Amino acid sequence: MTHAYASTGVRPNTKIGIMGPHYLNRLFAPRAIAVFGAGHRPDSVGTKVYENVLREGFQGPVYPINPKYDRIGKQRCYAAIDQISGPVDLAVIATPAATVADIIRQCGEHGVGAAIVVSAGFAETGARQGEQLQRAMLSEARRYGMRILGPNCLGLLRPDSHLNATFSKNTATPGSLALVSQSGALCTAILDWAVVHQVGFSAVVSLGSAADLDFGDVLDYLALDPHTRSILLYVEGIRDARSFMSGLRVAARMKPVIVVKSGRHAEGTRAAVSHTGALVGADDVFDAALRRAGVVRAMTIEQLFAAAQLLSTHHRVRGNRLAIITNGGGAGVMATDRAVDLGVAIAQLSESTVARLNEAMPPHWSHSNPVDILGDAPAERYGVAVQACLEDSAVDGVLVMLAPQAMTEPVDAAQAVLTAADKTDKPVLACWMGEQQVEPAWALFAQHKIPTFSSPEASVEAFAYLATHHHNQQLLMQVPAPLAHSSEPDIDGAQMIIDGALAEGRSLLSSAEARALLATFGIGVMPAMEARSANEALVAAESVGLPVAMKISSPDIAHKSDVNGVRLNVSNALAVRTTYNDLVATLRQQRPDAKADAVTVERMYSGAHGRELLVGVLRDPVFGPVISFGAGGTTVEIHHDRAVALPPLNNYIARNLIARTRVSRLLEDFRNMPGVKLDAVVNVLRRVSELVCELPRIKELEINPLMADERGAVALDVRVVVDRAQPSLERYQHMAIHPYPAHLVSRWQLPDGTDITIRPIRPEDAEIERTFVRELSPRAKYFRFMQALHELSPEMLVRFTQIDYDREMALIAVIRETDRDIEVGVTRYAINPDHESCEFALVVSDAWQQRGIGSRLLTCLMEAARTRGLRIMEGEVLADNRHMLDLARSLGFATSTSPQDPSIKVVSKAL
Repeated sequence: MTHAYASTGVRPNTKIGIMGPHYLNRLFAPRAIAVFGAGHRPDSVGTKVYENVLREGFQGPVYPINPKYDRIGKQRCYAAIDQISGPVDLAVIATPAATVADIIRQCGEHGVGAAIVVSAGFAETGARQGEQLQRAMLSEARRYGMRILGPNCLGLLRPDSHLNATFSKNTATPGSLALVSQSGALCTAILDWAVVHQVGFSAVVSLGSAADLDFGDVLDYLALDPHTRSILLYVEGIRDARSFMSGLRVAARMKPVIVVKSGRHAEGTRAAVSHTGALVGADDVFDAALRRAGVVRAMTIEQLFAAAQLLSTHHRVRGNRLAIITNGGGAGVMATDRAVDLGVAIAQLSESTVARLNEAMPPHWSHSNPVDILGDAPAERYGVAVQACLEDSAVDGVLVMLAPQAMTEPVDAAQAVLTAADKTDKPVLACWMGEQQVEPAWALFAQHKIPTFSSPEASVEAFAYLATHHHNQQLLMQVPAPLAHSSEPDIDGAQMIIDGALAEGRSLLSSAEARALLATFGIGVMPAMEARSANEALVAAESVGLPVAMKISSPDIAHKSDVNGVRLNVSNALAVRTTYNDLVATLRQQRPDAKADAVTVERMYSGAHGRELLVGVLRDPVFGPVISFGAGGTTVEIHHDRAVALPPLNNYIARNLIARTRVSRLLEDFRNMPGVKLDAVVNVLRRVSELVCELPRIKELEINPLMADERGAVALDVRVVVDRAQPSLERYQHMAIHPYPAHLVSRWQLPDGTDITIRPIRPEDAEIERTFVRELSPRAKYFRFMQALHELSPEMLVRFTQIDYDREMALIAVIRETDRDIEVGVTRYAINPDHESCEFALVVSDAWQQRGIGSRLLTCLMEAARTRGLRIMEGEVLADNRHMLDLARSLGFATSTSPQDPSIKVVSKAL
């Protein structure tokens, strides 16, 4: 087999782009624009858009369209787009909502690729007529393959391209920040703020109602936009969590993304009655999603730009240990207090660093971190202190502060800091407090790209953004499989338990069913039996072993302790029967309306060092299943000690989840108590993750308490609620993050006995992918990339190995040599915007051609695409790439000549 580059070949500029133009190019980089609704009225939205496009100096043709006018200024005005003889890439529509669908149809017939609909009056009104108008508009757009920004949006700004397709009075200077906002009003406020603060933009995108293009689409474009170095998002709500997370993760792998979200304290976002439901709020889940996406969250607009300023530089950290250098003790204390608030570690200076500072500092320096070099500190003292701290391996970054005093020379001190900072790649942040005396130093720092802040608190917050970005980037790199354990769970058995409850019309599993469900996934539970009479309770107690815990079992009771429905340490036969009767009588007295099905008789936990923990699952209405961990017991709402994460989990993510709780400190050795077996707790979290990955009907699950000690972890009580609604047939569609598709791993043997593994690519395959491409012959590289290429750039390497399995797939063929994988072939597809077809690419190493590897890879890729629900696989192959064309024909692909380029053959196959 040989090599192929493949792309859609269906409509120009509409593809995701394995290497080709992005499908949003005609929105962000149009060559000609038509403005519908342009006119003479100064208060008209269409007039304002048209004037902005002209005033900004857009380089291509701009056509005003309005049947009421023959001319607008010196420009001819057209009654309809079909009167324009030339091509138009982008239409900006500012006409009444009732006219938009027909305009979209006209634009589609003219070959327009994208539209910005600033008009209001669609589904955002909540009226039936508005919804109908929106459906009609989208129907026409899909018919012609057009993409729509809006409706009810401010528009789009591309300062580098002199494009201002908005009706805002504001403009923007060119820069490297991209702003994407659901609020047009906030866009105008930020643009106004940016002028004063001299902040420039690569793009400003107002999504409006996002009827078509949403965060995911725009992020996918900005991830590869060469003008954009950092991306800022203003989020009010998420409509499509999978698309949002997919686009966010793609973008965050390429460049820093900072998010501000409104509505952090919205009430009434949960209808669950479990402890987990009471603990987890929508904002917790949003935070968890951002962490897994590798992005940073800011709380205010000022923080948004501070984080962007810092993250758009080359500064990166490998931890969160901060050294603080100051000439004023009070400033050091303020910075330390804020660091503690934010979880930033105050670095413990090494003995050698302290000794070095002792030699250079006056006797009364602080002798610790914060490093107080005293109020009379000259520039030389600053230089020595900064260099010593930067060279300490226990320090990840340095904050240098200066309060102007009688002996202070702010500019000289700044120069000393710059000299020391030039010798390291660790971040140095400056806080020169005051204004008039320190302004020249601010300018010096700005000239040398040293982030500068005016207060200790803002400085520490900025470093926290660096540390958070580093931490979240580690989470982003994790690609857990849905099933990761050597002992396979009994998924079929678990599904039968759920189906049995649903068949009886129940969504709440009984105690016995819930325990059995955990057991199917290898989660340890205490032996228990259910009894429906006092004698049955006695038999159950003797069977599981005295002493026992006895608990009321009723589908109408969420928390047994709320109705005094739990008895512990029931130690003899007489007490068992008495307790049974007492539990039933108590329930009838307190809740006569509740059904008393049974009493659960459970072996009493006997460990002396157990810690009560809680592991919960809640289905968020936006992000799907969420796993929570924290302190357990009956007072969990009071302690409010929990952390949440989106599945799937692996060891790294599970341990991080545990570490973000206060109870994690109690899991270590404490006084006379040995530490718990942490691996057992991690195992439970991973097993719960597997359970929610494979069982989409799970709506709520709560293990409380999970008892953990030095021997292991065991579930003492569990509550499970399942969903009666039929889940999606598409695997893992209920999850915001697609797990690593381990089910696509296959093994195969060549006729000579060589073992080949075909598997989805992973981030850690970056080096073998780089080597594979580097060692391809020039002809092979040209066939694959349709251009001369020595090796993959860092950006291409990230894009090819850190993929989102929901929107694309890459399968690599590897052989194993001396404990390492060697890549011998790769094939990939990217889903087109129609979500029904995909473009593909295939290349096999020169030394491994003509051995059936290409055929096997492409067959596996087609099966993966078919399973994903795709209907068509398409590609473009150079006409002289005979081997690839022969392979395509042998696998049933139809071949035709590209109408745009006779040197390219279009191959396609219905899946």
